[in-house]
Amino acid sequence: MIEVVSATRLSSTEFWRSAALGISLRRLAHDTRLVAHIAFENQCGLPEVFNARINAGEGGEILVFIHDDVWIDDYFLADRVIDGLKTFDVIGVAGNRRRVRDQPAWAFIDDKFTWDTAANLSGSIAHGSDPCGTISVFGTVPAECELLDGVLLAATKSRLSAATVQFDPRFDFNFYDMDFCRTARLAGLRLGTWPICLTHQSGGAFGNGRWNAQYRLYQRKWME
Repeated sequence: MIEVVSATRLSSTEFWRSAALGISLRRLAHDTRLVAHIAFENQCGLPEVFNARINAGEGGEILVFIHDDVWIDDYFLADRVIDGLKTFDVIGVAGNRRRVRDQPAWAFIDDKFTWDTAANLSGSIAHGSDPCGTISVFGTVPAECELLDGVLLAATKSRLSAATVQFDPRFDFNFYDMDFCRTARLAGLRLGTWPICLTHQSGGAFGNGRWNAQYRLYQRKWME
C-alpha cells in the first residue's frame, strides 16, 4: 500500500471535485495500491499532518507527501515510487546535489534567490494551472541529492521510524522540506531525485514576511 498524504483548506467535497490532487487521485482510482490520507479543512502545519502518518500504526508502508495543488500527470506513480525507494531512502522530483550556508531553498544559493549552477541541480517538474504544464528541466535524473523540493517527498515509514526522522513542526509551510532533508542526511539516509511526472500549480512563495520569519528560525536552528 502507498499512502498519499496531503493537507488542504478545502472540504472533502471541494477537494475531490476541484483540487488538482483530488482530481488526479480520482483519475488514478484504478490503482488500488494508492490510498489517500487527506487532512481536509486543515488548520495545522504540514509537519503535524505528515508526522501523524509516520507515527500511525496503520496505513501504508510507503508514504508520499505531496501538495494539494499538484496534478499527477504520471499514471505509473505507484511503480515510480516503488522503484525509486529501491535506490534511495527518500525521493523527490527535483533537488540539489550540494548544500551551502544560508541556502534559502533547494535551487537557490543566497537570499537574493540566485540560482545554483545547473551542474548541481537535478530533476524536472511542470508548472501551470492545468495538467501537463510547461516543463522546467533542472538536471539529470536520477541523482543523489542533499536537498529535495517538498512538492513531493516519498519514503518508507519503517525507514523513517528506524532513523527517528520526522518533520519539525516549527516550520509549518516554509522550510519544512529543507529541514527534513538535512535531518534525514544527518541520520544517514540517502536522498535522490526520481522521474515522476507532475504539474505544480504554484511556483512557490519566497521573500514575504512569513517566509522571512521562518528563514530566520531555520538559520538559528542550523546555526547559520
